[in-house]
Amino acid sequence: MKAVLVNDDQSLRWDNVPDPVINRDEVLVKIEAAALNRADLMQREGDYPPPAGCPEWMGLEVAGTIVEIGEDVLQKSNWKIGDKVCALLGGGGYAEYVSVKYDMLMPVPKNCSMVEAAAIPEAFATAYLNLFMEGNIKEGNTLLMNAGASGLASVIIPMAKAFGIRVITTVLTDEIAESIKHLNADRVVVTTKENIAEVLKEELENGHSVDVAIDCLGGEIMGKCIHYLTHGARWIMIAALAGQKTEIDLKNIYVRNVRIIGSTLRSRTPEVKAQILSELVKNVFPKIETGEAKPTIHAVLPITEAEAAHDILYKGQNVGKVVLEVK
Repeated sequence: MKAVLVNDDQSLRWDNVPDPVINRDEVLVKIEAAALNRADLMQREGDYPPPAGCPEWMGLEVAGTIVEIGEDVLQKSNWKIGDKVCALLGGGGYAEYVSVKYDMLMPVPKNCSMVEAAAIPEAFATAYLNLFMEGNIKEGNTLLMNAGASGLASVIIPMAKAFGIRVITTVLTDEIAESIKHLNADRVVVTTKENIAEVLKEELENGHSVDVAIDCLGGEIMGKCIHYLTHGARWIMIAALAGQKTEIDLKNIYVRNVRIIGSTLRSRTPEVKAQILSELVKNVFPKIETGEAKPTIHAVLPITEAEAAHDILYKGQNVGKVVLEVK
């Protein structure tokens, strides 16, 4: 089969690799679409190696068709050859085929295309993990989701809204604010015009303070914002794209009982990931099927154009997910 490999100069090529061999508790999926994540860029740069036992090529979420089933899968699940599925992977999605443990599979939701289904596993699992498991967010709470035009925000914002959560998000320009209008955030802060720390102070004073923040930016502004949260709030760090260092008033943290939580999905055990996917199908898929929380697709490119797809993420041009189609 073929897969997307990284050259010594970090450019990408579509080249031959060995066919996957499934274990007794795995299925073989013929991939139809694979969605991009920022972790793919980090892996390409050598900063985010795949877990042991995973293929060396990138790709954390795919959609496709089951074409082969291991012996144990037949006894432990209801999956069968021909089922349309989406899957959460440790790696290996930029390819024609991938072997997947049976409990990392989910059915393609009704009313979803295969491209949309490919954009669900990693992004929706990350959203669910941080909103409900780490964030323990409740109906009526307020969420701060930084970087509102990111692929993850395009999932987290509508998911939060579907569960009755008020959402504040940040963008850089009025044009970007207009482009994410369909996500229905309650307040969109254009950070070139408004100071987000001052906005959060105003929200606190007006009784609408943030209960949960999901932050992929970090940097200097994080330490300034964390002072203006609800008592007992959770600030969840999932990346530090704006800088790895900040200054925090520690007294404010313990007086307000604020918790700073570091969180990545990829580092979770297979058992935790399986639990997240099971809860996703039960609790969130009904909202995907009604259209309340469907993924936003920014662009679809052939998998042979993976480098151009990566460039969209590198340049920050996407509002929503970028997906590769495998033909």
